[in-house]
Amino acid sequence: MSHPVPASLLPVIFLIAIGFAAGRLRWLSPSGARELSTLVFYLLVPALLFRTMGQVRPQELDFTPVVAYFIGVGLVFAGTLAVQGFNRRAGVLALAATFSNSVMIGIPLVGLAFGEAGLRTLFTLYTVHTVVLLTLATLVLELSALRDVAPEAGTARPPVWRSVVTALRNAVFHPVPLPILAGMAFAQTGLVIPPVIDKPLHLLGAAFGPMALLLVGVTLAHTPIGRQWRGTLGLVTAKNILMPALVAGAGVMLGLQGLPLWVVVVVAALPAGANSFLFSQRYQVAQDTVTATVGLSTLAALVTLPVVMTLARLL
Repeated sequence: MSHPVPASLLPVIFLIAIGFAAGRLRWLSPSGARELSTLVFYLLVPALLFRTMGQVRPQELDFTPVVAYFIGVGLVFAGTLAVQGFNRRAGVLALAATFSNSVMIGIPLVGLAFGEAGLRTLFTLYTVHTVVLLTLATLVLELSALRDVAPEAGTARPPVWRSVVTALRNAVFHPVPLPILAGMAFAQTGLVIPPVIDKPLHLLGAAFGPMALLLVGVTLAHTPIGRQWRGTLGLVTAKNILMPALVAGAGVMLGLQGLPLWVVVVVAALPAGANSFLFSQRYQVAQDTVTATVGLSTLAALVTLPVVMTLARLL
């Protein structure tokens, strides 16, 4: 059997390469890529999130590995904001440094390496990983966007509590948190999504991963990566090396061992997911840096992931 790391990573790299070639051949312009990313953000992402969360029963999940995972995530996310400042750019970069590609890479990798038991831990982590990180990033971005808007002449800046309420409202009525909340609410009814609705949702959700990676490649073709090396290398190091180290330390302190610990450490070491790219497109900030981070993080994972997997089994 082929090694699980290249078996799961190479298809992702191949999709990014196809998008890169399409961008170089001018089959899709940068403006066209932005318009297509808007379609992905408003249609494919909500379909994937609602269908995923519509099948989740929180009372059946074991959250101990999740706690260990989010200690590491929280430290990297907060550290990025501390270094970059509380602004839209920092919010997008923090998401790029913490959001793992747990679907396109995580599912095949964990399935090949750890089997069905490992996938159960991954799916538990995935549901919370998506809810918390995307909602947190949305809240940071909406709050910083409100702060960046200068008040009109002769008017005072609104109080902080009103800005927080407005940001929370914008964060909830948003293409990411809203389908998550709707899916969780539907799951609590005990009902099953009718096939006539479930099938289109499945097709739309399945298209998200390949489409997002193709868009990363298209944007990468128009991105001067040489100018992004310093910021990109810092984010790749945080995502591929620092985060799994922090998650491993948190897991050991919480008493995790064996398969659950191995899975959360490996998921933490996965390369940056394309969701951060979509957020950078939507908020029109740090697009070059995030695009380069997703591509280089995926390439670097060919080296870093086998090392992390080997070390994780020693814990």
